[in-house]
Amino acid sequence: MDLDLDDLRSRVPERLLGITGAPGVGKSTVAALLARSWGAVVVPMDGFHLADVELSRRGLLGRKGAPETFDAEGYAALLGRVRAREPLVMAPVFERDLEQPLAGALPVPGSVGLVVTEGNYLLLDEPRWAAVRAQLDAVWHLRVDPALRRERLVARHVEFGKTPAEAEAWVRAVDDPNATLVEAAAAQADLVIDL
Repeated sequence: MDLDLDDLRSRVPERLLGITGAPGVGKSTVAALLARSWGAVVVPMDGFHLADVELSRRGLLGRKGAPETFDAEGYAALLGRVRAREPLVMAPVFERDLEQPLAGALPVPGSVGLVVTEGNYLLLDEPRWAAVRAQLDAVWHLRVDPALRRERLVARHVEFGKTPAEAEAWVRAVDDPNATLVEAAAAQADLVIDL
């Protein structure tokens, strides 16, 4: 990954920067790089996954990761608190080893200059996701070669317990349709970055 950080820094908004892109594109990696380079705090959308028990109750466990499997309203509300510079906002994170969200695990001090949030659906044209976008000063959309993106996704699913065949099936059934949704919204981004 070869990003011109000086050029990108000149495009950084005042407070809240969103990083979006299809599953497996490298959002977390880029957000972490920007945080290290610019002293930002990263608030991942994945902390707003609904817990498996709630996904099961709704009949959505087999679609975990799709837009309807997140608490978009809670995400928008938390970003609003961050935007208002409350002295300390405690954000949730997603624990991959557990495959569950963990509440109150990430401190976001009001004194921090830049907050980067990363997630798939920051530009999705649905009211609940538009409320998330309304809190962000800018959203940058990441792209990478689709074959590499799928390879990364399969490897990630295998790393966290799926067999290679299960991982391939999950990518086809869940991740690829989600990627199509995300890419369809890319035209709404303030900046598109091809990795």
